[in-house]
Amino acid sequence: MVDTPFPKLKLTVTGVGGVCYHGYTIGDEIILDDFTHPPQHFCLGLAHAAFPNLYALSFGAQFPFRDNQRSLSVTCPDGGKLEFKVEILDKQGNVEVVPKDPNFKGPNPKKMVIEVVKAKGKCTFGYKIGDTWETTGLKCIPGFCGAAFHCAFPALFALNFGARFFFMQDPNSIDTVTCPDGGNIVFKVRRVEEKKE
Repeated sequence: MVDTPFPKLKLTVTGVGGVCYHGYTIGDEIILDDFTHPPQHFCLGLAHAAFPNLYALSFGAQFPFRDNQRSLSVTCPDGGKLEFKVEILDKQGNVEVVPKDPNFKGPNPKKMVIEVVKAKGKCTFGYKIGDTWETTGLKCIPGFCGAAFHCAFPALFALNFGARFFFMQDPNSIDTVTCPDGGNIVFKVRRVEEKKE
């Protein structure tokens, strides 16, 4: 058992379209102690594809287009051989359920800002403290470092669907998104809250 402030998650195999090297079959369930603790021998391809979903759900994201807003589907990145449903578990181990939003009218992408908050050493792209970029929803930023965007994507995904980082001074942001190239650049990813009229 892992001592963690984060919820457990459940992945259920919902579709099989090819041979899985891990032998997963329809109905198999995989329980994660939290988004940072997959079980032993967990498929790393699946971990890579599912991570934004796991991360977003762990911080309260809701997907209004789903029958259960606290769940999401993810597909195996190896030719789409498997499909999984990702769900969040409450403290009693039951699946959290938030019914589909009857007022959902389609995507509502949020405005996001990525800002360099720490810099050391050399950055190939020349990024420095104070540099900022804006995007909407999950759109890629033209000319932005691909490795940095890859690291920022889970935060962008989570914030776009309403996640809140309870441990941050501003829970609508996270300021620990770190460049994988030696950690030379650290970014803050922030959701710009819409003004209520």
